[in-house]
Amino acid sequence: MLKTIKAHDLGIGMYVILTQGWFKHPFLKNKFKINSEKQIKEIIDCGIVNVVIDTDKSSQTDNDINLPIPEKWEPKKLIPKEFRDVINDKNFPPKEKAKFVYKSSIDIMNKLLKSPTVQNIKEFKEGVSDMVDLILTDNITSQYLLNITYHDHYTYTHSVNVGVYSILLSKALFKNSAIHDMHELGAGFFLHDIGKVRVNSAIINKQGKLTDDEMSEMRTHPSLGYDILSEANQLSEECKVIVMEHHERYDGTGYPLGLKGDDIHLYARVCSIADVYDALTSKRSYKKKLKPFDALALMKEEMMNHFHKEIFDEFVLLFK
Repeated sequence: MLKTIKAHDLGIGMYVILTQGWFKHPFLKNKFKINSEKQIKEIIDCGIVNVVIDTDKSSQTDNDINLPIPEKWEPKKLIPKEFRDVINDKNFPPKEKAKFVYKSSIDIMNKLLKSPTVQNIKEFKEGVSDMVDLILTDNITSQYLLNITYHDHYTYTHSVNVGVYSILLSKALFKNSAIHDMHELGAGFFLHDIGKVRVNSAIINKQGKLTDDEMSEMRTHPSLGYDILSEANQLSEECKVIVMEHHERYDGTGYPLGLKGDDIHLYARVCSIADVYDALTSKRSYKKKLKPFDALALMKEEMMNHFHKEIFDEFVLLFK
């Protein structure tokens, strides 16, 4: 029997059904049994007031005594075991695998950007390696990943999207060549915006256009990201270069170094295309999001001098 209760009245053993949208909560499923006090706290922290429970599937109902929610939580690993289990499960349906991996990646990235410690960066790099292997070896799931991308203004969603696009583009460009360390590249692509954790959060979360002063501060995030990765000492120099140069433009109009043409690292040129495409297809309060075809057309017709032509042409082919 289904019953609506207050989120504060949840208890361990209750089978909960979340009616909110997929991206409105941090869980991988909308229906599950509560097995820890931390899950209850996460539901409450999402702003969810009322929840539906299935009493037939619950081992506890709201008539039972709820365990108190502790004030402090034991930290968990950044990469959940289920993430690797699903990636390596060859019998998992590709469409569902792509959905699971994408949602999990957004959750992982969100946690990393909230706490970019050395240990978390190290663990994230290891998790990205699994995702890179998935994209390199499973074309069907990769295609679902390309099509499932969600677009909002959050840095963690954008970071995952750019990571997925960049790995797919690198796969097409490098044809699994052993010369390129795709695991390292994947980490660099996903972490390209990590410097934003040191930019004023009011600027990062501002819904309207930035002022000149705010834009100047925002433009420090590539060098700040380079510093973070240098301090962590967990990634290669090429990964740090991706972070530093992903806003450089082929005609020399980019930042922070004003590099031009082939002076921009090949991997940064890959990331810059994915970065601009995702920005154009994401909704902002001051602009509408573009459809994929319209974004690619705009990049080709009005921004082509920003990109390496052959790399951009390869990027377009991903969507055909």
